Amino acid sequence: MTDRVFNVLFLCTHNSARSVMAECILNRIGRGRFRAFSAGSMPSGQINPQVKALLERLGYPLADARSKSWDEFAAAGAPTMDFVFTVCDNAAGEVCPIWPGMPMTAHWGFPDPSSAEGTPAEKAAVTAAVYGQIERRLRAFAALPLDTLDRMAIKRRLTDMADGHADDGHADVQADHAPETAQ
Repeated sequence: MTDRVFNVLFLCTHNSARSVMAECILNRIGRGRFRAFSAGSMPSGQINPQVKALLERLGYPLADARSKSWDEFAAAGAPTMDFVFTVCDNAAGEVCPIWPGMPMTAHWGFPDPSSAEGTPAEKAAVTAAVYGQIERRLRAFAALPLDTLDRMAIKRRLTDMADGHADDGHADVQADHAPETAQ
């Protein structure tokens, strides 16, 4: 095992819920092996209140958390990403910037907690359920032996996750079409 740290960017249209949760979760469970970021194509400028409340309750540090544009990660001087995941269907259908370094890409669509209706308790329950789905997917991802797999094997694993062989089976994954060489 090498000491390589993998940079991972999570994208969602507003960068206020799913992508923020994914960033926080992977930074915690990645144990220094991953450095996660999140961004949006049309950032809302704030974190969804239900998501913020849940993450605070779970002890995530949010002092630096903010809703930001994906342009920050396509600009000169931005960290080079190894993986870029869209976590909402809208962002998956948008034309993304060209990411330096040819990162592996995948679409993991999760339900939007921001569109949850009902009482505050019902909205909180939806947010917690989506959090659980994202956490399960990221635990499976973080467990992959990325240092020993080539790009084609990683793509197969990401597809297996989408097919329910490696996590809760929730969400569609589509691997990129980059050359089949080791990263």
